[in-house]
Amino acid sequence: MKKALITGVNGQDGSFLSDFLLEKGYEVHGIIRRSSSFNTGRIEHLYIEELKSSENFYIHYGDMTDTSNIIRLISEIKPDEIYNLAAMSHVKVSFETPEYTADVDGIGTLRILEAVRILGLEKKTRIYQASTSELYGKVQEVPQRETTPFYPRSPYGVAKLYGYWITKNYRESYDMFAVNGILFNHESERRGETFVTRKITMAAARISNGKQDKLLLGNLDARRDWGYAKDYVECMWLILQHDTPEDFVIATGEMHTVREFATLAFKHAGIEVEWQGEGIDEKGFNAKTGEVVVEVNPEYFRLAEVEQLLGDPSKAKKLLGWNPTATSFEELVEIMVTHDCNLVNREKSAISEY
Repeated sequence: MKKALITGVNGQDGSFLSDFLLEKGYEVHGIIRRSSSFNTGRIEHLYIEELKSSENFYIHYGDMTDTSNIIRLISEIKPDEIYNLAAMSHVKVSFETPEYTADVDGIGTLRILEAVRILGLEKKTRIYQASTSELYGKVQEVPQRETTPFYPRSPYGVAKLYGYWITKNYRESYDMFAVNGILFNHESERRGETFVTRKITMAAARISNGKQDKLLLGNLDARRDWGYAKDYVECMWLILQHDTPEDFVIATGEMHTVREFATLAFKHAGIEVEWQGEGIDEKGFNAKTGEVVVEVNPEYFRLAEVEQLLGDPSKAKKLLGWNPTATSFEELVEIMVTHDCNLVNREKSAISEY
């Protein structure tokens, strides 16, 4: 039985990847940070809280800033595969916590690689580094490929750039199977509510249920390549099963604006949105009632905006046989809105019963 170690296991990607690997017959070990509040909602279906484990699924406390902890866990588990998904992954917050972001996202990757090397597991353990489309930032080429020059525009992107290159460096220096998956925006019903896509779908659900008045957004013209996280974790696994260690872009090859995402989300929630105005004065109106449901708030603008990201998944399609559009953009938005409408309805029922 193969053993996999997942950092950031309680995040969106970690939870989907755990589901996927357990179905493949893996023994899965996940690292989470200790918190005084519950932070295991996405993976609680996989284990019993008191035992911190279930059949073939084990939870360990750890932190990407704690070198001795990482070395100890890798030494005890001796994983066949490591998926380094842990990160301070919020772009806007990275401007407020740049040093912490660099320590976790950049040096944290080095700690994983160095632990495997120190422990003499170079030939046993394959390492997947969760890279990001934010590496491209101020894009130098459209679409972005594995060979496109990087130009990160945030502390998050810069920290991930270090993670990308140190992974490549250890691969070439120590002959390790260490690879980067350059993931473009990937969303799901398990996405945190501080991320713009989930913020939109939750707002659409709440507004349609009379639980919220309006949604405040930043740059409506920002264009992103959005895919379904559940599909993307399959590609992570495929990259580590490949005969040779190579870096891959993981994307859909399609691009949509924030405005398009919001329009579709509200439509699935039963609200047709009409847009009026330009720039910071643009507003989205409920076509039926005339009420404002979306407004632009400059506070949500980035300090250095990334206007467009569009990935080219050709290499992953050709060499890995991966289908980047197994779930379409429209289906992704529908999945998220349906989930959040059900969530709001359950909250509503719980309040009524109380």
